[in-house]
Amino acid sequence: MSPHASLAIVLNKPYGVVSQFTEKAGHGSLAKLISLPGVYPVGRLDHDSEGLLLLTNDGALAHRLTDPRFGHERSYWAQVERVPDASALERLRTGVVIEGRRTLPARARLLESEPDLPPRPVPIRFRKSVPTAWLELSLREGRNRQVRKMTAAVGHPTLRLVRVAFGPIRLGALAPGAWRELTIVESRALEALARPRRGHS
Repeated sequence: MSPHASLAIVLNKPYGVVSQFTEKAGHGSLAKLISLPGVYPVGRLDHDSEGLLLLTNDGALAHRLTDPRFGHERSYWAQVERVPDASALERLRTGVVIEGRRTLPARARLLESEPDLPPRPVPIRFRKSVPTAWLELSLREGRNRQVRKMTAAVGHPTLRLVRVAFGPIRLGALAPGAWRELTIVESRALEALARPRRGHS
């Protein structure tokens, strides 16, 4: 591959790892998982969140994918305390107020069963008297710890959070800590997603 060729990869970021190449506050870094020179994360996942993290050596692509003006969709599976009712789901869909600002409309649904995920190295806090449920949330904005703050605002604190999609790219069966290059089809879809739209520059 040419040293100047555009490269994008998808990583399944494990729990406890920060979305950067230097360790922070005792948490592991991406340097232990990826040895490719010149790639950097597209956005971030908190150390206690897991799942899909895109990395690229293409700064323009990364900017287009993270610029809030373009509202690219990100999807998450969130394990929450108790089972949200229809009212709580509707509040998540229409928007909740976080730190004085209402969240944008989102997609939210209950998963019918627990998703097939590897166990987390640090188990969630479990209380016999409190059931849990899994939600799928799809957002078009990326405010700090937004999913956790949204579910807490409707009375269902998040216990485990996994990002499963960024636009057309899905996590699939990638194991925690593993990464792969995007397929040609995925790369084209991502480039189309990041292409300037009429009215934006």
